[in-house]
Amino acid sequence: QVQVVESGGGLVQPGGSLRLSCAASGSIYSIDNMGWYRQAPGKERELVATITSDGRTNYGDSVKGRFTIPRDNAKNTVYLQMNSLKPEDTAVYYCYADIRFTWQTGSTRYWGQGTQVTVSS
Repeated sequence: QVQVVESGGGLVQPGGSLRLSCAASGSIYSIDNMGWYRQAPGKERELVATITSDGRTNYGDSVKGRFTIPRDNAKNTVYLQMNSLKPEDTAVYYCYADIRFTWQTGSTRYWGQGTQVTVSS
């Protein structure tokens, strides 16, 4: 009933930029936090960035100053703008949305399927 779908991954050269999108759809009343995590081969899932419904952001130390996380509440969509990409940014990027179905209920976290980002020359 609810889908969270990422798009925009791919291959980019070091120093380049890439923009990921993540759209939530279905019977949604509202969305609290949205965000991005990533997981590289052989490593644990790592926080990339989060954003609240009123626009407060939080970034992982490894991406501060290079990535931003804009959000369009009208479209139930969050983006990840990645600049000055490094080979160590190579990973599968997962987005999530904390979704409410009514004003009375708490939120439930839904994850996307992941999108591959590869930074290589």
